[in-house]
Amino acid sequence: MKELQHLNKYFLKYKTHLLTGIVITIIARIFLLFTPRYVKQIFVIIENYLKGGVTEAAIKADLTEAILYIIGAAIIGGILTFFMRQTIINVSRYIEYDLKNEIYEQYQKLSLNFYKKNRTGDLMNRITEDVGRVRMYAGPAIMYSINTIALFVIVIIYMFNASPKLTLYTILPLPILSVIIYKLSKEIHKRSTIVQEYLSKLSTFTQESFSGISVIKAYGMEPQTAQNFNILAKESKDKQIDLTKVQAWFFPMMVLLIGVSNLLVIYIGGMQYIDGEIESIGTIAEFIIYVNMLTWPVATVGWVTSIVQQAEASQKRINEFLKTVPEIKNDVSSHTEITGGITFKDVYFTYDDTNIQALKGISFSIQAGETLAILGKTGSGKSTILDLVGRLYDIDKGSILVGDTEINQLNLNDLRNNIGYVPQDAFLFSDSIKTNIKFGNQEATDDDVIEAAKNAQVHKNIMKFNKGYDTVLGERGITLSGGQKQRVSIARAIIKSPKILLFDDCLSAVDTETEEKILKNINKLSTDRTSIIVSHRISSAQNADKIIVLDAGEIVQEGTHNNLINKEGYYKELYLKQLSEDSSNSL
Repeated sequence: MKELQHLNKYFLKYKTHLLTGIVITIIARIFLLFTPRYVKQIFVIIENYLKGGVTEAAIKADLTEAILYIIGAAIIGGILTFFMRQTIINVSRYIEYDLKNEIYEQYQKLSLNFYKKNRTGDLMNRITEDVGRVRMYAGPAIMYSINTIALFVIVIIYMFNASPKLTLYTILPLPILSVIIYKLSKEIHKRSTIVQEYLSKLSTFTQESFSGISVIKAYGMEPQTAQNFNILAKESKDKQIDLTKVQAWFFPMMVLLIGVSNLLVIYIGGMQYIDGEIESIGTIAEFIIYVNMLTWPVATVGWVTSIVQQAEASQKRINEFLKTVPEIKNDVSSHTEITGGITFKDVYFTYDDTNIQALKGISFSIQAGETLAILGKTGSGKSTILDLVGRLYDIDKGSILVGDTEINQLNLNDLRNNIGYVPQDAFLFSDSIKTNIKFGNQEATDDDVIEAAKNAQVHKNIMKFNKGYDTVLGERGITLSGGQKQRVSIARAIIKSPKILLFDDCLSAVDTETEEKILKNINKLSTDRTSIIVSHRISSAQNADKIIVLDAGEIVQEGTHNNLINKEGYYKELYLKQLSEDSSNSL
């Protein structure tokens, strides 16, 4: 139960609902216990009639009264039980809502390293399947536990008042039940954990398969993928069956022990009636009803125990992520002004997941409103610089200044709100094109959206769709071509009007003519903004105020376009190569 203590704050939050539910439960149980008492009364009435001295009219009146009491108590008890379920089960839905929000907020705080180490399917499973199992604990498990405890306490008191000796014989099987529950619960907890792990594996596999369906189809890997899924599904099924085999012991054991209790009531009660220790045979009937009233609650002990064990296993998995401390912390609560100037001083950075040193003593500086172009071979550290400017990672050594302030001394929200970022792999949401562009500025008008799309040279393409800007995109923007996705991403960054614009090779899928138009628009918009452009094309870099060339995480060349084309090195080689390619394409 240690892991489930995390939910105590939510139980305190909704304590009024829970306490109301407990009070209603106790009152409902009291009303339902009218039935065995009046059944006994009916037997007493009949016995008195058989002994003589009671008129037929009187016994009819007494029987009618007893029956009406039973019906009335059952109706009131049923109504109260309905309100009990409404009160306590609603609390579980509130807790489910709060817990999902807590997990989602934690996911948002965690760094990119976390997402590199954990799969999307597993993250989804913890916020859906695992939370669902925890909800069963916070609702049905608690409701039936309260119901069972209340019923047990009240029934045992009633039974003891009626016949202490018979009560002791009746509850004799309960210690045996406790030992069985303890043994089975340990095994259920272990197997529940394994089941949840396999559900995460299944979720991860299916999520990756659906996301990469175009690659699977292109390579004709459908049979192999289906086979791999079947293997994983079979393993998951086997683990579920292993769990079910243990759970299947609960109900038969409950029924057996309740049956033993009934036999003890009939035998011991019968002997007591013969010996005159019990005045009326109605007491035996009353006890049998009590025992059978306990049948379902006792049976639910196993079910509730199973739910609790599964919930604890799930909450443990949830707690693993909730206890993960975000690597990137926003230690500045006050607002900070972002001016746009960027300075790297002897910056070193190594990726934790691969242990690859991406940057080795990088130093450069650009003033607010200037444009920096970064070129270099694949894996030279270009994209890493952009990630560090957005403080998606913290550096190992050195310092990064935005304006005159260390980047970790800036309010993280203010920093990122002043950055427009176009990633190398353009990611669009499964929503309308308009909504995707407005993602950069929720307050933007339709005119702002159109203006941003025009500057990104994608307006004409959008208008060719039947629904224009209201066209809903497929997952990850699959409805659009690569070039269109990149241009919508550019529009999303432009509409934000940020102090800093970061372009990570975002024109690679665009033809040179369109690229030139976009760059002109970006230059026009960037007069008072700091821009960093990562590219493999000289055409994207030649108008920049400063150009740096990276190789294996180090700056090997630095200067302007005119300076670098006159120096031997990577930049000149790339310039001549692309110049030659452009000449060949024009022929």
